[in-house]
Amino acid sequence: VELLLNKGAEVNAQSGRYGNALQAAAIFKGSVQTVELLLSKGAEVNAQGGYFGNALQAAAYNGSVQTVELLLSKGAEVNAQGGRYGNALQAAAARGSVQTVELLLSKGAEMNAQGGHFGNALQAAA
Repeated sequence: VELLLNKGAEVNAQSGRYGNALQAAAIFKGSVQTVELLLSKGAEVNAQGGYFGNALQAAAYNGSVQTVELLLSKGAEVNAQGGRYGNALQAAAARGSVQTVELLLSKGAEMNAQGGHFGNALQAAA
């Protein structure tokens, strides 16, 4: 990733299933360093698009508390809507990621927000 960025790859290019490189990195466990690198190179933390809608929703779906914390610390909007699961809380609830759900709720995630495939977080968890 670093080599491609240093050779001029556009950090915020949009296309494909994951929307952009930040979302692709956020969906895979163990990619916190890649997420940090992309953010340091100017990746837009709230960019919309792709299957998960945004990087926070992708990280919440994979249950990576560390990546979710990083994205939130860099300004990710906890209640941003979009993508298959509607928002990060619904994505975490759908996967049964209790720690991620607790973190998102502590950061102001709206428990009854509507949207996405399941409709709300409770439906996603069920």
